[in-house]
Amino acid sequence: MVQLCKRIADSKWFQNSITIVILIAGVLVGIATYPDFSDKYHSILEIANRVVLWIFVAEVVIKMVAEGNKPWRYFYDGWNVFDFIIVAAAFLPFGGSSVAILRLLRLLRVLKLVKALPKLQLLVSALLKSIPSMGYVSILLLLLFYIYAVAAVFFFGANDPLHFENLQMSMLSLFRVVTLEDWTDVMYINMYGCENYGYDGNMDLCTNSSASPIGAAIFFVSFVLFGTMIILNLFIGVIMNGMDEARDEAIEEEIIAPEDVQSNLSELEEKLLEVQQLVLRLKHPGIAAEE
Repeated sequence: MVQLCKRIADSKWFQNSITIVILIAGVLVGIATYPDFSDKYHSILEIANRVVLWIFVAEVVIKMVAEGNKPWRYFYDGWNVFDFIIVAAAFLPFGGSSVAILRLLRLLRVLKLVKALPKLQLLVSALLKSIPSMGYVSILLLLLFYIYAVAAVFFFGANDPLHFENLQMSMLSLFRVVTLEDWTDVMYINMYGCENYGYDGNMDLCTNSSASPIGAAIFFVSFVLFGTMIILNLFIGVIMNGMDEARDEAIEEEIIAPEDVQSNLSELEEKLLEVQQLVLRLKHPGIAAEE
């Protein structure tokens, strides 16, 4: 039984079948966003969801049985733990106002696709490896935001209270700028003054219009250069570095396995050659005598 479950768990067709079931689960969750259709075919969709759930239960059982007399080794893999939690949570007594939670758990089944596709696992592994370095880049970005946000309140708070009235609003406006979402409008308000640009419909807030064509241009262009072109590119560099590390680990794992297989094949070839020589000697005793 253990060997059968192990062969099934390691087989390509089983993995591909689970991938297809995950895709079907994603489609079923998507259908639930169309109330008229989902209400009309509620019974059919509920049966389909139940079938998908029990297929996932069977997957968990097969993989645990495949571990033999040490089923707890199934939980050594973080993705297996994730699968188990999703499956187990589906049996909790949800109902009434908790239906949204049940739908969310069904939606999380789609994340099982990450485990089913090795390339996606590589990307997730790269992101996880990048988190420590991203923390330091985030601190640097936070310092940049804080410095520019305080300066913006001092320089542009009176002219542009809509964006720079206080520190928290200033940081939020700078986040808009660093994403390049209409950042030139924010710059032009402070270049030309709020009474001349950007405050249509909000003139009651424009009580102290003051233009700063050179200062505002230098301020916002420098912030975009530092925030977008340099700091955010550091995130890309960190992720790429994590990707390289994750790929190297994947390559190592792929190299180790073929070497083991090649060693086993060499031993089998040697044994096969010995058997062939023995058979040859049995068929032709004269050869053995000459030797």
